[in-house]
Amino acid sequence: MSQQELANIAGVTRQSIGAVETGQCAPSVSISLRLAKALGCQVEDLFWLAEEDLPKIEAIFVGSTPNLRQSQVSLARIGDRWIAYPLLNRDAFRIEMIPSDGEVVAVNQQTAISLSDSAALADPCGEASYAQPLVEKNERHSESEAQSQTGTNKVMVRLLDDMDKLHNTIVIAGCTPVLSVLARATERWHPKLRVHYRFAHSKPALRSLCRGEVHIAGMHLYDPQTEEHNIPFVREALAGKSAVLITLGVWEEGLLVPPGNPMGVKTVSDLVEFGATVVTHEVGSGNRMLLERKLLEERVPFEAVKRFDHIVHNHQDVALCVASGIADAGISTASIAATFGLGFIPLHSARYDLVILKEYLQEAPVQQFINILGNRLVRSQLQILGGYDISKTGEVIANI
Repeated sequence: MSQQELANIAGVTRQSIGAVETGQCAPSVSISLRLAKALGCQVEDLFWLAEEDLPKIEAIFVGSTPNLRQSQVSLARIGDRWIAYPLLNRDAFRIEMIPSDGEVVAVNQQTAISLSDSAALADPCGEASYAQPLVEKNERHSESEAQSQTGTNKVMVRLLDDMDKLHNTIVIAGCTPVLSVLARATERWHPKLRVHYRFAHSKPALRSLCRGEVHIAGMHLYDPQTEEHNIPFVREALAGKSAVLITLGVWEEGLLVPPGNPMGVKTVSDLVEFGATVVTHEVGSGNRMLLERKLLEERVPFEAVKRFDHIVHNHQDVALCVASGIADAGISTASIAATFGLGFIPLHSARYDLVILKEYLQEAPVQQFINILGNRLVRSQLQILGGYDISKTGEVIANI
């Protein structure tokens, strides 16, 4: 078909066809629709934005990756900054693979902080920045050695999704699987809201909150000196910031053992006496702290415990290790034990709180998520999991 023939069918001038073909001008809406109709296709089949035409924003890159330049990321607005979360390893998946919000196209090398010098910079919590949890075959890396370039790398991200969706995103860091249930429930009640759930144990989640990388941090830490949950840790970490603690629920923490508890384990000291292999979490996690505390109470050194070679990072992995026979026991919750059909030995009732900086409280995505905690059907979802006391779900526990 010649230019003139197409022009006649579409009802436009031949010069317009020529100008569009040579790239001398962008077609108007009218010409685009006429050409698509004439050729029997969609406008998107004929015209699209070139990569260089896609909008770009500057964002703070969270975590570390071998090649920032080619990283896929998920984006959210935290306070007055854009935060870019790498879609790598387990963070790239829910059940299905997570679509990218954008692609890193440039890195500001002047602000990049290497592993060696990041320890010298204090974060807003009064501590050095920490990397994402690392899977190690041993425990030679302490918390202080896990420092990285978190929260300081500025990157330029080419957007692959609608800006409105990015503005309407709430980011939560925590370790309880219940957060993913709440995320899905919130998105169901608020279709325009997007909940981005990042797995992190209590202390790393709190640090992410203090660094301005997330809106909400979930935690379940117990201070034996004050006999309080979470509040002492939040008060120490905030460094002048104000926050509110809202209870998600009280869960039973304890030992997961094979069905029927064939070893007859009753206490943590039995783990040493029977030579049980225990799967553990990394230093600083709530479950690791519970095991250490209970061993201390029973005057058993932590080094006496026979441990599985790998450190795992979430409750599901603990359950899978026990269910598959890789380990004889591990610390998790009653609901996880019920889900995997495992035996459970209760050790402690822990309160799981959501920590929110007050500066984020009036933001619409945060409000929508908080309000969902009072929904009767959502509370029923928590109750049916088992092992949760939801009588105080949604209550403000503390203002700090």
